Amino acid sequence: MSKNIVSLNQSNFKNEVLDSTKPVLIDFYADWCAPCRMIAPILEQVAKEYEGKATVVKLDVDANNALAAQFGVMSIPTLVFFKDGKEVKRVIGVRPKSELTRTLDMMIG
Repeated sequence: MSKNIVSLNQSNFKNEVLDSTKPVLIDFYADWCAPCRMIAPILEQVAKEYEGKATVVKLDVDANNALAAQFGVMSIPTLVFFKDGKEVKRVIGVRPKSELTRTLDMMIG
């Protein structure tokens, strides 16, 4: 994982997502998930391009199954966009970079 992507867990979830002043994109993933590995380079690019404007975080569903369950994540990868501590959009599966950046741009304004 790059320095631009934060590894999310129960202890830093509130600070990184709910209290964030920037839009947040959460990638609910697992290491064994092939589609999750396919979207990882796209998320790395987005994290680098949006550094300072938005935050990209990854949550390992195997290591944090309570958080995954709390958000009703049943399939991975699930990408959840947050703004001002609230869920704005959710997509499941591998998505093109353009779709992710379009959503972030809309959230940033």
